[in-house]
Order: sequence, then structure tokens, then C-alpha cells
Amino acid sequence: MQAKKPEHAPQTQFASLDNCLLVGGIPLTRLVHRAGGTPLYVYDKTLLTARMQLLKSLVPVDLRINYSLKANPMPALVGHMAAQVDGFDVASSAEMQTALATVIQPEYISFSGPGKSDAELLQAIAAGVMVHVESLNELRRLDRIAGEHGYPTEVMLRINPDFDLKSSGLRMAGGPKQFGIDVEQIPRILEELDGMYVECVGFHFYTGSQNLNAKAINDMFTKTCELAISLANLPIGSKRQWVRRINLGGGFGIPYFPGDVALDINVVAAHLQDAVVRLKTVIPDVVVEIELGRYLVGEAGIYVTKVIDKKISRGQTFLVTDGGMNHHLAASGNLGQVIRKNYPVLVGNKINKDADQLATVVGPLCSPLDLLADNMFLAHAEVGDLIVVFQSGAYGASASPMNFLSRSPVAEVLI
Repeated sequence: MQAKKPEHAPQTQFASLDNCLLVGGIPLTRLVHRAGGTPLYVYDKTLLTARMQLLKSLVPVDLRINYSLKANPMPALVGHMAAQVDGFDVASSAEMQTALATVIQPEYISFSGPGKSDAELLQAIAAGVMVHVESLNELRRLDRIAGEHGYPTEVMLRINPDFDLKSSGLRMAGGPKQFGIDVEQIPRILEELDGMYVECVGFHFYTGSQNLNAKAINDMFTKTCELAISLANLPIGSKRQWVRRINLGGGFGIPYFPGDVALDINVVAAHLQDAVVRLKTVIPDVVVEIELGRYLVGEAGIYVTKVIDKKISRGQTFLVTDGGMNHHLAASGNLGQVIRKNYPVLVGNKINKDADQLATVVGPLCSPLDLLADNMFLAHAEVGDLIVVFQSGAYGASASPMNFLSRSPVAEVLI
């Protein structure tokens, strides 16, 4: 089936000058030269800052916004985000070390995810990082480690509720899950906590990700607040007022594909105003948090790869580039797409040329899955031209099989 010719170039957050994309005010061709060539990820810190400023102008002033490093753990980017956000969420020892090297205080770094080793738990409590406990067994191990080493330790319980986030790219709650503690098990957990060395101070919820539906997100926040309030009314022994922190999760998405409509952040932010008021009315002095990853960084990054060969095979044009799915698995469709769709792609040094060449962009790997753009109208590209994949600031380099076929790793720069 032949691709439909686009009426205009994909909408992006980036400017252009003449025929060349600008990143941080620098022409792409000059930037690639300065970086030592392609393949290359480039992140624009002005766009990162602008996204955070917009969000903070809309949400309640006393709502803490945490950045989830799993979206993009590049140290320079994390260091920049540390000045923009209120906390970090990490999911590994390496991410924890990156977060601890910033100005964010350890108590506002949370460690989530199933399968934390004893060594990781010890590292977290020694540093004062907040562990989000995912199971009863993990809680028992953490309590034993804290008691053996004499570390005063506060934790939060990650809850697997009996609902999920509808319309999500990935649903992470609502049924049998490896994430969090089933909500029906919480009374038993609280009974056991009464005799433990560790102290529980609140709850963490995360029900889904990559969601563009404001109503679905708001419904999730409403259910999460009501559940948090009901759980907070359960005592730990004689303690009736013990909840001090609630993380409502996030799941805000960004548009990737034709037909995607950007999340109406104004509608979500207005609902968050009501949610925070509701929580603080029932649980005075509670700290309310959300955590976001791709929404904060996804649209501020691009992947750049150079055309090294152009060939025609039985009437179809192939642009062969020096990087592919080994650097950008998500754009190839192999990070969760059931039906593969093209990310926004342009010829970065021919930005204003007519997109009238039907072409398929493939990487250098010996695999038919190494595909960056399938049967897509682009400007006429030749060997040496630069292919740009937009919406690449999240789940790019760190989420890709970098060692596949022993190809060279990709460079990353923050401009």
C-alpha cells in the first residue's frame, strides 16, 4: 500500500533556518560536525526548561513534580532537570548514583521497581533515598537490612490498585502485576509494619503510561485520591495519623504518530488543583507528588543519523543510514508497538524542501527489523544527508540494544 503524501512537514518543537534544522539555535550540520559526526542524540535544554515552566505555571504550587530517570538517564540532562524539578524517581543502582550526584536531596529521590537486590536496598537506605516497596518480601528484606545496619529508614508502599489508567500505551496496574502490592493485601502489610524497624510514611501509585486522554488521566487521579484517603484511614498499630507523602503517579503522553492529539494539559492541571485540595483537606500537611518522564523530555530530543547509501530495489527507494534500531529501538517499532507506525522523520538539512520522494529509511544492521521510516514521503535525500527522528528525548539510547551486532555506541549531547 502506498503511503499518503503529507500536506505539510511534521509539527515539531524545533526551529529552522533556511533549509537546516536548528537545535538550541545551532544549525544541525554545524552541530553534527562539532559532535564528531553521527549517529547522535541531541537534547535541547531550552525546550526542557520551557516544558517545566509551562507545567509549573498550571499545576498547584504545592504539588511536587518528580522526573523519572528511566525516560532518559543521560547525566548532563539529569543535572539540568535537577534545577527544574522537585525530585527524582530511579529504577536502578546506576540511576540512583546519577541522581545522588545532583542538587536534589536524597529524601526526594525515590527508588521504584520490582527485583531490587539486597545490595541496592542497602545502598538506598545508606544514602537516605526513599524506597518504594513493591512486595511483602521486599519489605521484610529491607527491614532486616535496616535493622542490621542501624539505619533509620522511611519507606512508601507502592500500591497495585483494582483499576488501571484507561487508554494507556502501557497499563501497569489493575490486575495481576509485578508492580506494587495488591491493594487488598495492605491491611496485612500494615499489621506487620507495626512491629518493624522501618517506618512507612505513605503510598506510591503508578497505573499506566503514554496517555493522551485527559479524561482518563483525571478519572485515574480521582480514583487514586479516594483510594489513598481510604488507605490513610487504616492505622499502623496505635498510629492513626501516619501518612505524610502520596505519589499519585503520572502517565502523561506525547504525540508520536499521525492522528495523535497532544494531551490537554490545562484540563489535567485544573483537575490536579482539586485533587490536591481534596487530599490536603483530609490529610493535613501531606506532601503530594506526581512523577513524569517522557512528557518532560520526549519532545526535546532528536536522533540524527547520516545517509551512507541510497539504493533502489524493485522500484522502492531505500535510504541506508549509519544508525538504526540499535540506537533507537522505539522508532523501529520494537518497544511495544503492535502495529508499527512511523515517528515524525525529516531530512534535517533539507527541512524546507518538498517531501515528494517516497522512501524507506533503514539502519546498517543485518535485520529486516532495522527500520526508522517505512514507505514515507521525505525530501529527496542523497548520501551524506541527515535523517532526523523527532520525539526522541525519551526511551532512546538507554532503551535500545546498543551492543547488537557489536556496532559503535551512539553519542548524546545536551545543547
